[in-house]
Amino acid sequence: MTATRVAAIDCGTNSIRLLIADLDPATGAITDLDRRMIINRLGQGVDRTGRLHPDALERTFAACREYAALIAEHRVAPDRIRMAATSASRDAENAEEFTKGVRDILGVEPEVVSGEEEAHLSFVGATRELAGGSLPGPYLVFDLGGGSTEFVLGTEDVGAARSVDIGCVRLTERHFAGTELPSAEQVEAAKTDVLAALDLAAETVPLTEAATLVGLAGTVTTVAGIVLDLPEYRSELIHHSRLTVEQVREVTERLLRSTHEERAAIPVMHPGRVDVIGAGALVLLEIMERTGAAEVVVSEHDILDGIAWSIAP
Repeated sequence: MTATRVAAIDCGTNSIRLLIADLDPATGAITDLDRRMIINRLGQGVDRTGRLHPDALERTFAACREYAALIAEHRVAPDRIRMAATSASRDAENAEEFTKGVRDILGVEPEVVSGEEEAHLSFVGATRELAGGSLPGPYLVFDLGGGSTEFVLGTEDVGAARSVDIGCVRLTERHFAGTELPSAEQVEAAKTDVLAALDLAAETVPLTEAATLVGLAGTVTTVAGIVLDLPEYRSELIHHSRLTVEQVREVTERLLRSTHEERAAIPVMHPGRVDVIGAGALVLLEIMERTGAAEVVVSEHDILDGIAWSIAP
């Protein structure tokens, strides 16, 4: 069987990402042709207003126009394009405005996936290459996004999954808005939110039964880059790196004590993450402490890869 060319788009609360790749279902090989991310902050204000902000919609549509040009350049067939939209577009009253704009630009209907489907796609993307390797299952995969975090436990297939409303953007807007250096009281209030969400997740997903903890998305990969002290963002060095809970705690405390300028000066920091990375790192730390995991395996392959595989014949 020849390789299948696909285009996968993941539109989350904080970023919109594109993967154009050739997939070989027989071998499980995925060959990237183009993989990129734009911080669009679609979730701007959604937690407070319940609506997608006009500026956030326009940033998202501008990114879609850029991606449409790349998809055309790589000659991806229309039936091999899939866009999944996540937390912000699930929550918004004016989600139809978002849907129509995307459809007009990309020619495909954005699928506002459920939290459970989001978890499934993340699991497939993160674990397809782990099966049969040195990292044993079962795997507890968590995808730490802007508005929500998905948890899924499984080995070769999904055993249990749950999405909860904690993410770097949502927590920042709820607890750290307008504050460069959060107070101890603000940090404790954010922790209380995270712990309550983990209690909800644990009702469905056993959080302490995995052999391997796998962390996905920009907060986790950025923290990994900081731990590795990289002079620039290097995906190939971050992918499958391992972080101990002590390292994550040290970075989290550093980020929560840092000014905006100090965070922006970190070499691996994307400008769009500067104001939300502290809250994101706090979520990561609380997850590790709750699961009892000594380390987390960082994966650059995530829901985007899962979306890509879902299009394969």
